[in-house]
Amino acid sequence: MNIVTSVQPEGQTTGNARSFAARLSEVAVEIDALLSRLLDDGPRGAPAMPPRLLEAMRYASLGQGKRFRPFLVVETAALFGVPRENALMAGAALECVHCYSLVHDDLPAMDDDELRRGRPTVHRRFDEATAILAGDGLLTFAFDILSRPETSVDPAVRVKLVSSLALAAGPGGMVGGQMLDLAAEGRFEEGGQRLDEAQIRRLQGMKTGALIRFAASAGAILADIDDERSAALRRYGALIGEAFQIADDLLDIDGEAALLGKAVHKDAEAGKATLVGLLGVEAARKRLASLTSEARAALEPFGAAATSLKEAAEFVANRRR
Repeated sequence: MNIVTSVQPEGQTTGNARSFAARLSEVAVEIDALLSRLLDDGPRGAPAMPPRLLEAMRYASLGQGKRFRPFLVVETAALFGVPRENALMAGAALECVHCYSLVHDDLPAMDDDELRRGRPTVHRRFDEATAILAGDGLLTFAFDILSRPETSVDPAVRVKLVSSLALAAGPGGMVGGQMLDLAAEGRFEEGGQRLDEAQIRRLQGMKTGALIRFAASAGAILADIDDERSAALRRYGALIGEAFQIADDLLDIDGEAALLGKAVHKDAEAGKATLVGLLGVEAARKRLASLTSEARAALEPFGAAATSLKEAAEFVANRRR
């Protein structure tokens, strides 16, 4: 695999002199190139993927998105001197899971969206059956990627990555959160379930926060470190995961569809349980600011080496798309 590997001394991040936007864009380009190669090569030891399935998986995962979750993987890994190649592999696996979740979220049985990032959703571009299988393909391909020696030479580290991502993505994480979200909408009983603040935070912590927590923890897992520094990263991940969802809910209220590349005001119309809906816009904005401040404080054990991660917290709070 032709990926440039650069090992950073522990406690140093890559390119702190460059702007946050430049570093985010750089990771996005690297992840896109890596995912493209991995998809073209296909699963190890398996026959070539059916062309339509490969086309749909590439459509769902390439050329779109900011690659924020892989960015967190790369930047946290750099704190511990993990080779960039390893971090990119783990980030690519995580992005496969994230993209699969978007494909399935957009289906008529779920959010029934026609646009994603300014393009027709996968089921609109192809068909529902192909979209379901493309999502299934991306999900399972993620664990193929994590299991490879290119992700880590240490089998125990690969097992921990697989286990941690499975927990984050599965019924106790993202999938379970989606089920709670549907129940709150009233999909399974008339009127739905009115959730209090703690219940909404639990739902969103599973649906959105779990993958972001994994992203923030992955660097320590790759480095095989479990101490106060890894605990600090887990706390950071939990805080920006909650912040990310509040910012997303605020964008649904006052964001511009042209910038977002998808419809707005759908959450309120669907009766989704959100902290913005429960607390109100101003209180939600104050909570977002508090979470951002707490996230930055959680990174103090790393000092200036965590500058890019602190900037990532600000990016989450201030994003407009």
